[in-house]
Amino acid sequence: MGIHISIGSVYSWSVFTNPLREQHGWGLSSISLTFSIAILFLGLSAAFMGHFVESHGPRKSGIIAAICFGAGLIGAGFAVNIGSLYLLYFFYGALGGMGLGIGYITPVSSLVKWFPDRRGLATGLAIMGFGFASLIASPIIASLIREMGIANTFYLLGSVYFVVMILSALYLAPPPKGWLPEGMKEETAEQETGQGDLSQLTANEAVKTIRFWALWAMLFINVTCGIAIISVASPMAQDIAGLTAAAAATMVGIMGLFNGLGRIGWASISDYIGRPNVYTAFFIIQLAAFLMLPNTSNAWVFQILIFLILTCYGGGFASIPAYIGDLFGTKQLGAIHGYILTAWAAAGLAGPILVSWIRETTNSYSLTLYIFAGAFALALAISLLIRVNIRNIRNANKNTDVVDLPR
Repeated sequence: MGIHISIGSVYSWSVFTNPLREQHGWGLSSISLTFSIAILFLGLSAAFMGHFVESHGPRKSGIIAAICFGAGLIGAGFAVNIGSLYLLYFFYGALGGMGLGIGYITPVSSLVKWFPDRRGLATGLAIMGFGFASLIASPIIASLIREMGIANTFYLLGSVYFVVMILSALYLAPPPKGWLPEGMKEETAEQETGQGDLSQLTANEAVKTIRFWALWAMLFINVTCGIAIISVASPMAQDIAGLTAAAAATMVGIMGLFNGLGRIGWASISDYIGRPNVYTAFFIIQLAAFLMLPNTSNAWVFQILIFLILTCYGGGFASIPAYIGDLFGTKQLGAIHGYILTAWAAAGLAGPILVSWIRETTNSYSLTLYIFAGAFALALAISLLIRVNIRNIRNANKNTDVVDLPR
């Protein structure tokens, strides 16, 4: 939770936008590119460092994440001091983004192993911290900028987050081999832990399966559409539902709350109804919501639909680690999770660019929303097809009584 609340402050990047424009005269797109670079490096570092997390443990990887993220923020303060946009890209975007990626997967791989009977709840609690972080950080950052200036704010944030992340990392440790929660009977363990998982695969074996790429595609679609909505929520609400600028700004703030609630809520529900059912529910809800949004002029209904979308957006992040554990086991869960998160990196670039381009080309958000509805129809089909693959493998395992091979 400490690590995720720290790195989740990246979602407060927009608070720096206007102060940076006023101080240095940089363009809006140039400043926004810093955030896109950070998300890109989040996905890339998660993919490349996933094996390191599994082989060296969460404590070492958590310390590396703290160093990268803390140094990235402090370096960003230096870049602002000397007025270098490219150094800002390097420190906050590349170095800080590496801290984001390593810090994101580090606690998750441990939590899944510590709580085999409540995978969704455990990972949802940590990833909820990432979603809620902007609610905590944004007003604090805005106040610090007014009192101390931009550069000093980066220096202070980098120092504080470094300490919080280091202390959190030093606490992390994997459970002993064969460990089970007290009270879990042997037969329950066989159903709910590693022996009940679909398979026990390495990361390199997992990427050769159909279900890995199904998870990747579902997360990519969910994140692309969610980030796109987040990036244009305020102007879209004013354009379609007639909200005032102040009302739209309030809506954007509340969206962060539903983003966080969706992470813990959907992840916890997945422990009871299963991850396949949760992902199918995500896409049914969002398919209907995106079809309704262009024709919704009522401000209250419009906002309810947006909030529903944000719960599914957050829930997709929180439920994916447990889904990975169900399908591939916990042998190299951190590494597999890292590979899957490249979908986030790709979506972070594709979503905002796509929605902005269509809006400028058509002068309307309606076509964008209908295109995203089509994407969710595809995601819904994938979520149903992966069930067939899972059922076939379970039947094959029952008939042959052997461990699943990569398919």
